[in-house]
Amino acid sequence: MPLPVFSLMLVVFGLTTGEFVIAGILPGVAHDLSVSIPAAGLLVSAYAVGMIVGGPVVTLLTARLPRRSLIAMLVGTSVVANTASALAPTYPVLLAARLAAGLVVATFFAVAIATAVSGAPPGREASTVARLTLGMNLGIIAGTPIGTAVGQHLGWRATFAAIAVFTLAALLPVLRSVPAGPAPDVGSLLGELRVFTRRDVLLAIALTAAGNLGVVTVFSFLAPLATDVSGFSDGAVPVLLLVYGTGAVAGNVLGGWLADRALMPSLTGLLAVLVGVLTIGWPASGHRASAAVLWFVLGVLAFAVVPGMQTRVVAAARAAPTLAVAVNAASFQLAAAFAGWLGGRLIDGPGPRSIYPAAAALTVVGLLVALHSLRRDRALTPAIED
Repeated sequence: MPLPVFSLMLVVFGLTTGEFVIAGILPGVAHDLSVSIPAAGLLVSAYAVGMIVGGPVVTLLTARLPRRSLIAMLVGTSVVANTASALAPTYPVLLAARLAAGLVVATFFAVAIATAVSGAPPGREASTVARLTLGMNLGIIAGTPIGTAVGQHLGWRATFAAIAVFTLAALLPVLRSVPAGPAPDVGSLLGELRVFTRRDVLLAIALTAAGNLGVVTVFSFLAPLATDVSGFSDGAVPVLLLVYGTGAVAGNVLGGWLADRALMPSLTGLLAVLVGVLTIGWPASGHRASAAVLWFVLGVLAFAVVPGMQTRVVAAARAAPTLAVAVNAASFQLAAAFAGWLGGRLIDGPGPRSIYPAAAALTVVGLLVALHSLRRDRALTPAIED
């Protein structure tokens, strides 16, 4: 793996751990700061709001900065925010620190992807993105459990401090390996925003939101699905998360390989398979053995689509790829927020098992977007005369 991609992957690992680890240390935070669990849960929402708002806004405000300087500023802000989280004396201060930490994440991911793709060999863009997003996989299946263990033994403040130290350490090889380069040649604010008048860009962003909505809804409610539907004990939930994460790592590599060879055909095929797997989730989830296999396969498919979707956005928005990828990340967060709301309504209504067919139906929307994009690509490809 090239050094710039590897070093950027390490930063992605740190940022992803910082995003998801709050779930494991939430009770300790609530107890120490004398707030309820639901109130502490707003720390997750604050981070998501930061990503949603910060994605387009921070990217636009920093568009003229040289790439290496921008990366240093974004990661430095994350380090300061995580340090502030570790030192926060009150709940409102911690809430503000989590919001600040989320503000720079979408822009960093966008800059990292644009940097990785710009240095990738022709035809290897998607697999390069897959190497970068491997940091996300590892952050979920390794960073989050490790951060939780640190919090349980040394206190939740130590978790945020460790994330700050690791992310700062990961930044150093990034600064050495990413070329300094001049400031990018960007146009006016209106010119940057004009990229969203292109139908292919809007379709690519819609594909990310709609294509991920179903599987994110399922993942958000893994615990009740595992215990109330599949009959697992509470203690088995971390094991199932590991099963899902292992599938995600495999899917990430597979998705990059497929997308390099046939981007839209592979995305369309993967989404079609995902619809089928979610559909059989209703009967398969009733037995522990088949449910465990189901979670592994869902992990594979959920992350197999990621490299292709990110590459599609970059390719469609060549005039402003960083802004488009940042907005794409924000749209994913909006989809995740909707998934949390929808899953809660389903659990309160027909029950948790109904999440599977609902997720399949939602993924059909993403499949239709992919099919439309595929037909559009073929219609725009000039016919080759014999």
